[in-house]
This record gives sequence, structure tokens and C-alpha cells, in this order.
Amino acid sequence: MALTYTPSAELGSKLPAFSLPSVDGKIYSDKDFTSAKALVVMFICNHCPYVRAVEDRLIHLARELEPLGVSFIGICSNDPSEYPEDAPNALLQRWTEKNYRFPYLIDADQSIARSFSAVCTPDLFVYDQTAHLAYRGRLDDSWRDENKVKRHELREAVQALLSGNPPASEQNPSMGCSIKWRKT
Repeated sequence: MALTYTPSAELGSKLPAFSLPSVDGKIYSDKDFTSAKALVVMFICNHCPYVRAVEDRLIHLARELEPLGVSFIGICSNDPSEYPEDAPNALLQRWTEKNYRFPYLIDADQSIARSFSAVCTPDLFVYDQTAHLAYRGRLDDSWRDENKVKRHELREAVQALLSGNPPASEQNPSMGCSIKWRKT
């Protein structure tokens, strides 16, 4: 497990175009989220302990913000040949068990992770209503222990957007396992 931190965000960059299958067989594209007041794109997976530590918090946040017009999507870009827990059938099983309620997309050729410059799981991006990057950072200030959280940074960023304000310009990087790239 290689600990990786996200690089500084290129705030204002346009949401990369994508069209990917979901674990339930539906196809989703960036165009499906044009009416969202904010779009949270999460590069996640099943096997990463950093994702597992915050998974329930992400699910809860998505449920809390969805009625306010915020859309969430998860994307798994890991190579399942080396990490079978991240194979489509395992992703579907976890998505169902945890009742994600947001699309969980499969980036089999890893091109979407590259277009986002995603580097780890979790890697969290928030796009504003005009599909421009407003936040790239961590969920909160205590990935390991929810009881020690003092700042809910992802929630704060989305709430700022919903209030018509930009998120704080100082954004702390997310950290997690590196994306498991295919061997070439």
C-alpha cells in the first residue's frame, strides 16, 4: 500500500468528458449531471483501507446533499487483474450491500482517471454548477477516526457552492492508496 497525496488542484478547470458503465449496467456520462448544483466525483475502490475508513461518511454525505441538488458519482479505475476486490462483480456487490444510491462507474481502460489526473483512492473532486473544478481535497481532517473530525472540508466546499460562494482557496490534499495502474 503506497500512500499517495493528491496534487494541488487546478481550480477552474473544466469537468472532463466521460461516458462509463455503472456497476448496475447503466451508462452515465458527464451530460447526465448538467442540472446538478454541484457534482462530487470520487475515485474510490473496494480494497483501499483509506476508502473503507471514510466510505460510510461519503455515503451519508451523498444522502444528506442529494435533496439539495448535489450529485455524487464514484469511479473505480483500479486494475482488477491485480486487485480482484476491485473487479466489477465485487464492486456491484459492495455497492448493493452498502446501498450507495449514487452511480458507481467502472473505468476499465483507466482513461478517465488519467483525464481527471486522479492519483489515489479516495481522490475527491467537486465541480460547480458550470462544471468547473471548485474543490479537490480531503473529506475531512481525520480519515482514520470519525470521532476526531473537527472540519468537514468536502461538506464545507459544497455548502459554499450552494450558497453562491467559492470554497476556501486553501484546500488540503486527499490521501490514500495509489490508483493501481495496469502494467504496460
